[in-house]
Amino acid sequence: MSDADRIARLRDEISRHDHLYYVLDRPEITDAEYDALYRELVELEARHPELVAPDSPTQRVGGPPLEVFRRVRHRARMYSLDNAFSLEELSAWRDRVVKAVGEVPMVCELKIDGIAVSLTFEAGRFTLGTTRGDGEVGEDVTANLRTIRALPARLRIPRAPDLLEVRGEVYLPLKAFEAFNAELETQDKPAFANPRNAAAGALRQKDPKVTASRPLTYLVHGLGTAGPHGFRGHWEFLEFAGEAGLRTSQHSACAATLDEVWEFCERWRERRHDLDHEIDGVVVKVDSLRAQEELGHTAKAPRWAIAFKYPPEEQVTRLRAIEIHVGRTGQATPYAVLEPVRVGGVTVTTATLHNEDEVGRKDVRAGDWVVVRRAGDVIPEVVGPVRERRARGLKAWRMPKRCPSCGSEIAREEGEAASYCTGIDCPSRRIESIFHFAARGSMDIDGLGYETIDTLVERNRLRDPSGIYSLAVEHLAELEGFAMEKDRATGTLVPGKKIRNLLGAIEASKDRPLARLLVGLGIRHVGDTVAKRLAGRFTSLDALEEAGEEEIAAVEGAGEVIARSVVEFFRQPRNREILRRLRGAGIRTEDAARSTGEALAGKTFVLTGGLSSMTREQAQAAIEDEGGKVTSTVSKKTDYVVAGENPGSKHAKAVSLGVAIVDEAELLRMLGRA
Repeated sequence: MSDADRIARLRDEISRHDHLYYVLDRPEITDAEYDALYRELVELEARHPELVAPDSPTQRVGGPPLEVFRRVRHRARMYSLDNAFSLEELSAWRDRVVKAVGEVPMVCELKIDGIAVSLTFEAGRFTLGTTRGDGEVGEDVTANLRTIRALPARLRIPRAPDLLEVRGEVYLPLKAFEAFNAELETQDKPAFANPRNAAAGALRQKDPKVTASRPLTYLVHGLGTAGPHGFRGHWEFLEFAGEAGLRTSQHSACAATLDEVWEFCERWRERRHDLDHEIDGVVVKVDSLRAQEELGHTAKAPRWAIAFKYPPEEQVTRLRAIEIHVGRTGQATPYAVLEPVRVGGVTVTTATLHNEDEVGRKDVRAGDWVVVRRAGDVIPEVVGPVRERRARGLKAWRMPKRCPSCGSEIAREEGEAASYCTGIDCPSRRIESIFHFAARGSMDIDGLGYETIDTLVERNRLRDPSGIYSLAVEHLAELEGFAMEKDRATGTLVPGKKIRNLLGAIEASKDRPLARLLVGLGIRHVGDTVAKRLAGRFTSLDALEEAGEEEIAAVEGAGEVIARSVVEFFRQPRNREILRRLRGAGIRTEDAARSTGEALAGKTFVLTGGLSSMTREQAQAAIEDEGGKVTSTVSKKTDYVVAGENPGSKHAKAVSLGVAIVDEAELLRMLGRA
């Protein structure tokens, strides 16, 4: 077989596996096998650059940065939709349809709160992707859309239409949005207010490589132009789109009557937060394309479709004050103190305002009536003021010059949106840094929560993370809820269960992996992924402390900014003193040399329940040493669930999905330890 033939075969095979994994959720091969195919294609294309094609799977990582987005006129206008907000308004629309074309079936679809796009396929190949723009003209974002792995470079049907233009929504799944915001926080960058803004920012990046780094996906919901393929109805088009390899919503449904439409709307009003994306309503469409053509359009919207909008998860309340929260890195973040209000099913008393520029842009002032939004589990945010209700004399807010916690200067570096407290020993920073050190993703000290830390700091029992390991029974016994109790045999006072558990958790934390310690230290820009790579490269805290910027920057995922931050952290006398005390307390500061076994290569595990021979962290490290991967959630892609004592809901989910369940003894056998 020639290299050209092998490249063509690899492209087809990899595209097929992308479809199975990203669209159908039915992978047929392991990640390691997929990686081997992908590496082979990369190597062959490197030897034959003349054979590299735009639809190759290797091109999904993004091409060179774009200077500007080309404006493109849509073949068929992308209309907006008229809205209905009640059963009466929905019924009135249905009556108009019946009067014009008679009784016709309808299709109900969830209205995704994403970015509208048009996708064009010519002879089955994806050739153009544009934003909606003004409906007549959009922007060419083809290079960025190619980075979405769920979007096929070629339609997966033998005889594709000469031309197919479809409409859909690009969005960022909620879990990916939360993870993305968490990563921004570790980098001291402002978080996005909602998934739609994050998706819009990712889709309009001039550098497609940035888009590729953000897990965007899409759903197709409409037909723009098709030729010469003819469809009789919208439902038929959706079925065709799914067969062709395009993602369509599994929740769409046909409806013969208005009662069925209303039942669909009400069902998803209650279940809207069960989805992996945000919705703001339901779109109802006439199914018959002939009837759609007969009904036509108004100047701005089709007469054959309507959007039933759910009540927005927004409320109006009084903004009592704008205050400052100083985090562990010293970042001073303004937040709104609100009169309590129910939004999205919870009572909201505070909401983020992100940074000084954001407060100025929204022009919110203490005393204003403001709109507060909370969708699903997204952090509440102040959308803006109700200006017509603003009282006279309310002053615009400015970032205070002094930290409200320690009185140190608040500074803002040129070119940065964030402001920082300059006080090294700021009490607010102290509490946050200790809480971060003890958190589950760091040293995982169960029982050492925010209120307990706050009280210990206030009583001068804790000044930095190293002080955790000097806490004694008498210190904890002073705290509310941490009681001493009488020993039944001797009648003497002994530490109560809560004290014993916390001291035990503190002792257990001394043996956490090096990466967990690096996360806990709160080094600026060092999150979980970078910490693991640094720990894997240097294996000890001493080695990392002695490393230079160039050596650290060479670690995958690090780079110059992170390297500079790590070196600066170890230069600070206060940090060196904290590390000296941590070492003195017996904290583990190095990892054993990792093996390079492949006994579990490509296998994905989930751990649930207690293990007797090792901690979960040790089990995860052992699995990873043998090439396996450990995740926190059970899915069809999970190979094994390891069930220890008292397994939780993950065990039940594994049973329902048919995932293999093994006990601790079987895991040890797989690791070669039995």
